[in-house]
Amino acid sequence: MDQYLVHEAKDGNPKALERLYKHFYGYAMSIALRYSNSREEACEIVNDSFMKAFDRIHQYSDSSSFKAWFRRIVINTSIDYYRKNVKHYSVMEIEKAGAETYDPSIVDELSKDEILTVMRELPEIMRIIFNMYEIEGYSHNEIGEELDIPPSTSRTYLARAKQKLRDKIIALNKIKDEGAIR
Repeated sequence: MDQYLVHEAKDGNPKALERLYKHFYGYAMSIALRYSNSREEACEIVNDSFMKAFDRIHQYSDSSSFKAWFRRIVINTSIDYYRKNVKHYSVMEIEKAGAETYDPSIVDELSKDEILTVMRELPEIMRIIFNMYEIEGYSHNEIGEELDIPPSTSRTYLARAKQKLRDKIIALNKIKDEGAIR
């Protein structure tokens, strides 16, 4: 179905563009939510991504899946959004993370919304690097090139992001456990 819609969209069929939008909106939103601070930012990223995809649909080649091609556009649009707004984010102070042990199964007890909330609490640069490395599979060299930072900085931010996520998840579970006791 995707290939048919793409061919129709390439031929200028507005209904095909609309159907592609409806078909891939949820997918794009799931990616954008991981990179953004809010649902509003995610909506902006998604809409910008569709505009870019539709403007460049003639560049899409049938040799790869449309979904993968579009995924790359959403990720790049998220990174562009960050770069454009980086001046509005405060620079984080360097923090030393303690080596606290935790039970990895506590993540299993969290809902999707709780995980997204915890992710959104990360500083912007950490969230982007965490997503790019852990979820999208970028290397630190690729992240460095995309964000114009040294690979070592990417590694440092990733380590800090993981520690902050651990701390936030442990704190969230403590709150949930205290609520269950009462």
